[in-house]
Amino acid sequence: MDRIRIRGGNKLNGIIPISGAKNAALPLMIASLLTSDTLTLENVPHLADVEQLLRILGNHGVDVSVNGRRERQSESYSRTIHFTCRTVVDTTAPYELVSKMRASFWVIGPLLAREGRAHVSLPGGCAIGTRPVDLFLEGLQALGATMEIEGGYVKATAPKGGLVGGHYTFPKISVGATHVMMMAASLANGTTVIENAAREPEVVDLAKCLNAMGARISGAGTSTITIEGVTSLHGARHRVLPDRIETGTYAMAVAMTGGDVILEGTGAELLDNALDTLRLAGAEITETESGLRVVRNGNGIQPVDVVTEPFPGFPTDLQAQFMALMTRSSGVSHVTETIFENRFMHVQELARLGARISLSGQMARIEGVDRLKGAPVMATDLRASVSLVIAGLAAEGETMVSRVYHLDRGFERLEEKLNRCGAEVERVSD
Repeated sequence: MDRIRIRGGNKLNGIIPISGAKNAALPLMIASLLTSDTLTLENVPHLADVEQLLRILGNHGVDVSVNGRRERQSESYSRTIHFTCRTVVDTTAPYELVSKMRASFWVIGPLLAREGRAHVSLPGGCAIGTRPVDLFLEGLQALGATMEIEGGYVKATAPKGGLVGGHYTFPKISVGATHVMMMAASLANGTTVIENAAREPEVVDLAKCLNAMGARISGAGTSTITIEGVTSLHGARHRVLPDRIETGTYAMAVAMTGGDVILEGTGAELLDNALDTLRLAGAEITETESGLRVVRNGNGIQPVDVVTEPFPGFPTDLQAQFMALMTRSSGVSHVTETIFENRFMHVQELARLGARISLSGQMARIEGVDRLKGAPVMATDLRASVSLVIAGLAAEGETMVSRVYHLDRGFERLEEKLNRCGAEVERVSD
């Protein structure tokens, strides 16, 4: 099993190319099930989750053609992938595939809309909370579907004649369920209105792609989304938007270590709240022609309190990284997690590096320390794993992070990107 060795203490200076967003690429890939034509996606990141979803889509009959190329300016690895599902050969998504990644459950929407039935295993993924599928099922029921859960599988059936437009208000904001509702409603008979919908940029990106395929979706990016169902969708070409979580993660790494880095190919509009928070913590962030420039000012890291919220609030997917940054602040800060009930598993690992963090329910109190010291630590989930990398970059001596397969799910070529900017990060195999 691979591990990552980090020798801390180096400032980051240079250019870090930002990859396509995993959280946008996954629903876009699943949208290929909605049409018999070819959907071409540009800027698809090379990640474990993407590879797993390719296997799942292949199980349903999606033919995949991959083109990769080196881009001269940034040397980033860009992939264009062509998806063609002439015929859905299987409406069952089996446990052995779906259990490895939660987002694969989302195939239930397109399968139900196109084929009128779906037999999908209940999902797996990171152990950061229960994250029930109730909202997915209730939303699809509002479109006329019937649901049965038996033996760990959801059996969904559309009415004779297909799904029908409906009105559904999410009792709690859900990005995944918003994705699924938009895809399913695109082929429903009539108009669907979704209230309290997720507003994340990835939702907007999916709506843009679906509209390019012939869907009629308006309101994406607001809390009310309207979908006028169409009889069929066609092929399209779409570029995956930059990864805002990767953007924020590397910005925090620069704030943690010092230095001067250009985050290439990204924009501030993707995560205004998080960047404003970073500025309060002591980072100088400016937009450039090629992306964002991040520099830590000369006043050190300042303590800042944050509360995670749905977009446009502070992202839960940056909570662990920000907590790592706050371990080196000049005072006491507080991080309150409101999205997931079990997303503080990184706290004990940060403590092994010398962090002083105490927990009270869903709030963490972080007392900044003068120094962190390298130690062996263990990744517990995707975002927690990269928080340990950020801490290790600033720690004295050597930090060894184990279970880095979590990192490979969401960060493309992390070691290479950091090392190009002066870090000492090495992947080692047992």
